Amino acid sequence: MNVGRASRRSLAKLISAFAGARVVTAAGESELDLPGQAIYYANHSSHLDFLTIWAALPPELQQRARPVAAKDYWGSGVRKAFAEQIFNAYLVERHGSSSRRQRTSDSGVSPKGQVEGMAEVLAAGDSLIIFPEGTRGDGDTIAQFHGGLYKLARLHPEVPVVPVTLANLGRILPKGEVIPVPHLSTLIFCEPLHLDPDEDRQTFLTRAREVLVEALAKHQGPQSPPGEDDGVSAPRSQDRQDNP
Repeated sequence: MNVGRASRRSLAKLISAFAGARVVTAAGESELDLPGQAIYYANHSSHLDFLTIWAALPPELQQRARPVAAKDYWGSGVRKAFAEQIFNAYLVERHGSSSRRQRTSDSGVSPKGQVEGMAEVLAAGDSLIIFPEGTRGDGDTIAQFHGGLYKLARLHPEVPVVPVTLANLGRILPKGEVIPVPHLSTLIFCEPLHLDPDEDRQTFLTRAREVLVEALAKHQGPQSPPGEDDGVSAPRSQDRQDNP
């Protein structure tokens, strides 16, 4: 499947129209000013998420933006061709709590080498689109982040970390549904973050999460503050996402 630049742009416009996505900055501007390379991270509530973020990027940035996607969902048949050959997705394994291959580390539960592989994508000059909650949420709350985002920022401090808040996108394709429901959604590209030289893991992850929380509260509804149970709910293996 050979997809040219014009075809990609046509597809991007189709996806944006399908999702009803309005793209703005945190200041409410429609004109995006994005870095040439970035780690885009977002809240996650729908299979449409990475498609919509990719479609919202300017053409020159789309070419080098690689969404991180679950291999068990996107890794076979038509979906694999769609993910890899059109979107140049980076497919990773995801494992639920019953998996014998999972390991626990400061990047959450993830297959060995997952963060290292994404770091190689950055070293090659490409951008990443990741979802650091590690699981699909309900679209109204944002779980505590896994540590992969921190690791990538530490391994490649020269690459800006760009928060992208997705508001109302989960209502277009709710969990368990296969037929999309028309609904106006909003993508908010916030100001890039950089890991401070002496910033520890939890401080950075809390700061990165709070950007999404504040933007989501503004565009969709109130967010509960992170607490003792934040992000520590019972595992949902069927919904494990593709990122640490």
